[in-house]
Amino acid sequence: MPSWRATFVTGLLLAACSAATAQWVWKEGDRRVFSDTAPPASVPDKNIVKRPGAGAPLVAPAPATAPAEGAAVAAAPGAAPAAAAPKLPTVDKELEAKKKQAEQADEARKKAEEQRVAQARAETCAQARKAKATMDSGVRLATTNAKGEREIMDDKARATEAQRMDSIIRSDCGPMPKTASGIQ
Repeated sequence: MPSWRATFVTGLLLAACSAATAQWVWKEGDRRVFSDTAPPASVPDKNIVKRPGAGAPLVAPAPATAPAEGAAVAAAPGAAPAAAAPKLPTVDKELEAKKKQAEQADEARKKAEEQRVAQARAETCAQARKAKATMDSGVRLATTNAKGEREIMDDKARATEAQRMDSIIRSDCGPMPKTASGIQ
């Protein structure tokens, strides 16, 4: 009789799986919609057949408060007033907290990156100004060539190096340039 055991176990597993998956069921016209996400806000509460965790069809709860003053209630004579549809929470508090935490972490990362870039620019600016002052002082300067030999800079090399220092000073000693996204 192993076949009845297999059938029983299969049925038990199917029941457990269907209970584990949260299912929403609602009516749209003549058809039923099955989904693991909540129906859109345009679906009235009376058309929601099943919510996750609720095995039986929904029964509308009694309203917690009286209708607001001046609210028009259209009801047939002798009919009970229509129950206000319960409001579903539109924002998950935990999800909102995680989103806010992620935004704060992203903002902190951006600020740290901006500080790192600003510090690197300040160091480069200071080095370029010092090198430019050395160039302008008129002392003899030497460089090392590809073979590792020391060479004295001639006037042409000195002018080229002075232009390079000027461009570094212009780019790194001024205000931070704006990026393509408009964020400094």
